[in-house]
Amino acid sequence: MAKVRILNMMFYGFHGVYEYEREQGQKFYIDVEIETKDDKLVESDELKDGVDTAAVYDIVKDITENKRYTMLGSLSAAIGDKLLAKYPHFKTAMARIRKPSVPISGPIDYVEVEVVRHQK
Repeated sequence: MAKVRILNMMFYGFHGVYEYEREQGQKFYIDVEIETKDDKLVESDELKDGVDTAAVYDIVKDITENKRYTMLGSLSAAIGDKLLAKYPHFKTAMARIRKPSVPISGPIDYVEVEVVRHQK
């Protein structure tokens, strides 16, 4: 088993509870952690057995920038589900999403949601 992390990817998306959030959009910061089912990543040195980080980035970008979600948990789950569907040698896929601009009446850095999906 191996873990691969891609940290602090930044995308502009249109997600949120309120209509103005889904119309105006904002920046979202996303971390992804992938755990493989076995050690092929280190044993074979073949891309097909490992994690193509550029392809993972493209999947996260597509989902974040081209779809709209009300809840960050749904967006996070969609990322994990898509990664597991495309790569059967992944055991788990975690997506952590930070949203800095939230309609909360007080000072905060961001709201963060983390969802871990498991291969079935």
